[in-house]
Amino acid sequence: MQANLDWFFRWFHIMAGIMWIGLLYFFNFVNAAAVKEATAAGEAGPISKYVVPKALFWFRWGAVVTWIFGAALLGNFNAGGTNGFVAAFTLQGAMAPIGFGAWLGTIMLLNVWGLIWPNQKKILGFVPATDAEKAKARRIAFLASRTNTMLSIPMLFFMATGFTSQSQGIYH
Repeated sequence: MQANLDWFFRWFHIMAGIMWIGLLYFFNFVNAAAVKEATAAGEAGPISKYVVPKALFWFRWGAVVTWIFGAALLGNFNAGGTNGFVAAFTLQGAMAPIGFGAWLGTIMLLNVWGLIWPNQKKILGFVPATDAEKAKARRIAFLASRTNTMLSIPMLFFMATGFTSQSQGIYH
């Protein structure tokens, strides 16, 4: 039964993570340049109206689902008599590598919901904001998103390393 839970949690953690990080890379490597070009050509309206809100929906909820299933996956392991979630987040023993990845993913999740999304709502006009507030919001969202892009590299490394460590764990 525990192996089935592991499979279920792992599968949905990876699938949601692909959605989340894929959209993070889309926003940073494709969308930013495309919006800049479309704005210069006077054609950015459809991107901001139709593409970005839908992509941001999947981006922010992909972050939540990734974190929840990652937490469930960690909690499904017994790390030397300690719950795997606790062992990972306290960087204990063989759970330390996945713990680093989990902390990076947690910081990234907080950036999505605490910095990127509130500022994107201003930029997209979902909440009232002056032009000066929108300019500030663009900068904050940009920096938070670029930070997440940089954090995603070691996070993915530690996630892959942690799966090797976890495969040696004992199920609760």
